[in-house]
Amino acid sequence: MNHYDHYDVYIFDLDGTLLDTLADLAASCNYAMRAVQLPEHSTDDVRRFVGNGVRKLIERAVPDGDRNPLLESALSIFRQHYLEHSLDTTKPYDGIMPLLRELKARGKTVAVVSNKFDAATKSLCQHFFSGLVDVAIGESEHVRKKPAPDTVLEVMRQVGATKRQVVYIGDSDVDIATAANCGIPCISVLWGFRDRDFLLAHGATSLVEKPSEILE
Repeated sequence: MNHYDHYDVYIFDLDGTLLDTLADLAASCNYAMRAVQLPEHSTDDVRRFVGNGVRKLIERAVPDGDRNPLLESALSIFRQHYLEHSLDTTKPYDGIMPLLRELKARGKTVAVVSNKFDAATKSLCQHFFSGLVDVAIGESEHVRKKPAPDTVLEVMRQVGATKRQVVYIGDSDVDIATAANCGIPCISVLWGFRDRDFLLAHGATSLVEKPSEILE
């Protein structure tokens, strides 16, 4: 019996945790920047911009942020391009598929909560994790984005779980704060968009280097 096995519900972040989406996010970001004639960004820049939803991503990508008159236009171009190109290079991280299959084999409930817009969250989960994810919730006007607890609480409501049954798994400071705001434990993964020092500085208490460690 390991210390993670007593959970019944495993709630995962999507980008940087289950899926390596960075190259596609960077491509759509730079497509939008070119379309509105603003400077493009390196993949490493985009890695730092992601995590708080697409509006924040574009706010961070355009000069002067939300004061930039081209923001709405860039955001709309990004959304359209990303919906068409979100599968170009995106794929699950090594070890994720065996982890999800094993969780299902043990009778666990698996959910995804993301600050990615809801349509993209649901379609990516359907495409990659069909039959393995019970509930997927993304950003919409009805639910406040992470680190607000709303998406996680909505999962718990839908699956009928109490806080004692749930663990949250993510790769960023947003995820650590989300779990804290929900009063549930957080496992921070080291294969995502943020490194160990950054996560520790933002309060990470449990770190894993590969997906199988979530079961070990």
